[in-house]
This record gives sequence, structure tokens and C-alpha cells, in this order.
Amino acid sequence: MKPAMQRSSSLQFRSRSGRSTQTAPSRSGSILWLVLLLIGILGSSGYAYWRYREAKATSPSNQPVMQAVMRGPFDHIVLEQGEIESSSNVEVKCEVKGKGTSGTPILWVIDEGTYVKNGEELVKLDSSQLENDLKSQRITLSAAEALVISSEAAVKQAMIARQEYLEGTYLTERKAILSEIAVAEQDLRKAELSLASAERLAAKGTLKSLQIEAEQFAVQNARNKLDAAEGRLKVLDELTKAKMLVQFDSDIETKKAKLDSDKNTLEEEKSKLKEIQSQIDACTIRSPTDGQVVYANKFSSRGGSEFVVEAGAIVREQQTIIVLPDPTQMQVKAKINESRITLVREGMPSKIKVNAVQGDLLGQVTKVNKYAEPGSWFSSAVKDYATYVKIDQPPETIRTGMTAEVRIFVEQIDDALQIPVLGVYEMKGHYFVLVPKGAGWETREIQVGATNDKNVTVLKGLEEGDQVVLNPRNHLDLMELPEIEESEEERKKISEMSKAAAAAPAAGGAPGGAAAAGGPGGAGRGPGAAGAGGPGAGGRGAGGPGGPGAGGPAMSPDAIAGMAMQRSDTNSDGKITKDEAESSEMLKRGFDETDANKDGAIDRSEMAAAIKKRMDQAGAGGGRGPGGPGGG
Repeated sequence: MKPAMQRSSSLQFRSRSGRSTQTAPSRSGSILWLVLLLIGILGSSGYAYWRYREAKATSPSNQPVMQAVMRGPFDHIVLEQGEIESSSNVEVKCEVKGKGTSGTPILWVIDEGTYVKNGEELVKLDSSQLENDLKSQRITLSAAEALVISSEAAVKQAMIARQEYLEGTYLTERKAILSEIAVAEQDLRKAELSLASAERLAAKGTLKSLQIEAEQFAVQNARNKLDAAEGRLKVLDELTKAKMLVQFDSDIETKKAKLDSDKNTLEEEKSKLKEIQSQIDACTIRSPTDGQVVYANKFSSRGGSEFVVEAGAIVREQQTIIVLPDPTQMQVKAKINESRITLVREGMPSKIKVNAVQGDLLGQVTKVNKYAEPGSWFSSAVKDYATYVKIDQPPETIRTGMTAEVRIFVEQIDDALQIPVLGVYEMKGHYFVLVPKGAGWETREIQVGATNDKNVTVLKGLEEGDQVVLNPRNHLDLMELPEIEESEEERKKISEMSKAAAAAPAAGGAPGGAAAAGGPGGAGRGPGAAGAGGPGAGGRGAGGPGGPGAGGPAMSPDAIAGMAMQRSDTNSDGKITKDEAESSEMLKRGFDETDANKDGAIDRSEMAAAIKKRMDQAGAGGGRGPGGPGGG
């Protein structure tokens, strides 16, 4: 004991207070006790879990639930949610013209949902600027009226001046010339008589030759005066009169043209005044008919508001402010996923269920849009197409904006062999059912036809009265599923996509990215993993198709989505609900993001789009692997 005591004391050390502390062998003993305690806890937990699994396996709820194959009428439907609207809407628009790019502010608007009568006030717009314009326009109009009065007076003056010349100045001048002509003619006659008398006297020798020449000159002078007067008369009649008339007529036409211009200006100013008055009247918008007020709010593709009807909002000319729907022409606008839109045709009968109405309403598909609805920047690649269903004889209790459930009858079969969708197990495009055979079970492949939300028609593989298991996913250990090879085309496509994914830069792993343990194709938990060869996410043993171990080629998003759907779609209806997503923590966290159309369920196309998005972001490698929302 002494050497041991010495060794023990040699390992001791002191604290700052001087007291000795625990030795190293004592610490090792505490760790050993802790390890033993943890082993005991783990052993107890494992035993409790084993007992739980045994109890669950033997519980009645985990036993196969059987149902017989039945024959009867079958309705192949497309079920979708939609919104009630009117197919005939009276749009109340802004009739006030804005200056430039600006609009007109709203001062007051009636409450949305109010029932109004014809002529009742709906909206009041700001008219202060228009009232100022009205005052200025009245002044401009008065000036234009003054110009017209002045121009009318000028025209009258020009016409009077013409008349004054013709009836006054011209006649006076002509008469004066005629008087001169008469005097000249008289003087000429006198001169000629005097010349004749002088010539007679000269012949008798009484007068000299000089006196005769004087008489001849007097005759010539009188004749010249007469010719001059006649010339002035001719100029007055033929030239001066015409010249003056041209001048007067020109003045008249000029004054008339100015008068017309001033009148046009006056009419234009009157029209502007009238337009301003009408614009002021248009600032008070009244209801053109009876109806219920619905605001014409607009929202951008990113979800933000572009225009909200409220006091202070700016409206442009011809912009719709309020819509008055016709309550007798109601329809449902439903957005149908691209995977089902090809089934819908115009004229198909429909049933509409509205919470505000007891019973179902009848309807008919009137229009199927050929172009997808615009999506926002954060929406997935899955597209929706608007489909309009007219409601026959809509009741007064329904309102625009109500949510409605639409059942479009794609096909109605009078006599069809059918089983519940819960009893069908789908794997790589093949469908299987579990049926009893003697004391055991048989996995039988079937060929399915039309489906709806409850049943699926069976074209081949079952007979009426056969019993099928309704919960085959809970009894995969009883099923013997065949190994299904992809077609040459599918293998080629997967190979090309795998090469493209492998060439992309990896995010936290090698190119191509190994599927994480437990993910699609991974060698982890889940049916088909670790060589089980079952129909679960693993496919053919460890790694499965498209994930054969670390660093293997990446699978296509659609193939991964198919595996995720097989694992989580417990009722085999082609969709994963929130309840079904509870089995996967990753799918549970990403449910809202993956549910692109916000219908409360994820289908295969939505799953594939979400997986592709994550593969693009992560380079299809590392971390979880390309399991996306379906990873386990």
C-alpha cells in the first residue's frame, strides 16, 4: 500500500488556497460512471422503442384494411378553387383629362360593397384647377366676342363704302364729265358757226385771213375739249370704276375673312368653356346603373399595389375606378394547373359549391385561356391557366369575390370498375395493388383509367368483388414489387441531365453531389434503402436509380419528385397535403414555398420545380443532395 500511496500523493496538486484537489484516477472514475449511465439510458430507450414498434405492428390500426372492387357510375372531375365574379361588369371610369402625365386626385369615394341606385354619387374628384381655368376662359371668351363685334362692323363699313362709291362718287364724277361734254359740244357748235360766218364774210372781202385762222383755232380748241371730256368719261366707266370696285370688294372679303376667323375663335373659346364646365361636372361621378360598388384596385405581378381606390389617389383619364357587376351574370374564375388544363374543354358541365349557398350550383365552362396567368418573380415555373365557369341561375346570396369550389366533369362513365385511390401504389408510372391470395398476399399490377379525388377506374388487372388493401404503403413488407427499368429514352434523358448537373459547380461537395443518407437514392432509411429493393425512395438497393453512392450522377428533378411523391403521398391521390408532409421535416419546412399555386397541396410538377430550383442554387451537389423538399 505504501508505494501506491506514494504514487497517489505524487499525482496530487494544490489549489491557490493551498488545499489539495481531486486526483486524476478519481476523475477517470467519474467519467466511467457517466458512460455507464448513458449506456443504460440508451438501452432503456432502445427497449422502449422496440416495444413501441411491436405494439404498433400488432395494433388493429396497422392491420391491412380491405375493400371490394366495385362497379358503378364514375365521374372524372377536375377539382379547383376559384373566385366568383360577374361576366358583365359596368365600368365607371374617370372622364377628367389630366394635363401631361399627371392625373386627378380623388377627394371622396363611396364605401366598397355599397348598393347604389342609378344617378347616385360614387366619386368626387378635385376640381379646383378646373375652376381656375374656367375663370380664365371666361375672360378669354369675352375678348373673343369683342373681336367678332369689331369685325362685323368692319365688314359693314366696307360694304357701305362700295355702295357709297357706286351710288355717290361715281355718279357725281360721271355727271360732271357729261356736263363738260355738253358744254364742249356747245362751244364746238358755236365755234363752227362762227367759222362759217367768217368764211362767208372773207369771201366778200370783209374779213382778213388772220381772223379766219382765229376762228379755225377756236373750232379746234372746242373739239379738243370735247374729246378730252369724252375720254375722261370712257376712263371713268371702263377703268376707274372697275379699279375701285376691285378695291372695295377686296376690302369686303378681307373683313369677312377676319370676321370668320374671329367667329371661329369665339366658337373655339366657347367650346373650351363648355368643355371645362363638363370636366368640372365630370369630377362628380355618378352611378350609370343600379349595382354593388366594387373597387377596381390593381396589383403588380410582384404582389404590390399599383392602384388602390381611396381618397388622395391619383386617377388618369379613362382609368376604371369602380366596377358595378351584373348580379344576374355571375361566373367563377378558376386557375387550373398545367398538368390538368388539357382535360378541360369549353361546354363541360360543372358543379359549384359556395359556402353562402346551400347545395351545389350548376354551371358550364365558357372559356379556357390559351395563355398562362402572369406569375410573380418569386413564383415557381409551374403555370396556371384561367378557366371561366358560368353559373346557371345564380342566387341573390352570392357576391363577387367569394371563394367557390368548382368541379368540372371531364368524363362521366355509367358503368366502370373502380377502387379507392388509397388502394393504388404507383412506382415509375406503373400501378400496383395488394390483394389477398390464400393465406398470403399478392402484388398485382393494374391498368388505370380516369381518376377523381376519391376513386380510380381499373381497365385491367382486377375483377368486380376482388378485395384490395386500402393502405398498401403501410404494408410494403407484404408487397413484392418488380424491378422496373427505365426506357431507353428515359435513360438517355437522365444521363444527359446527370452530365449537365455533374458539370455544374458543387455546393459543399464533389461535382454531381452524392445523395445524402436518407435522401432520394441515398443508402439510408426508407423503403428500398440498403439493398431492400422496395418501391421507396431507394429504388434498386443502396443508391437506387440516379444516386448510386457518393459522387454518382445526379438524378433529374422529375425523377426525384416521383420518389418523394411515392414516399409522402400516402393516399396515392397525386398530391401531398400538409398532414402528409408531417412525415418529412424538410418537406414540412418548405411546404409553403413548394406549393406554388397555394391550393394547400403539392403535386409532382410543383415538387419537380422546387427541386430543380434548389439544384440550380446548390449546383446539384453536397449537403442534402438533390432531395429538395422531398428529402428525408
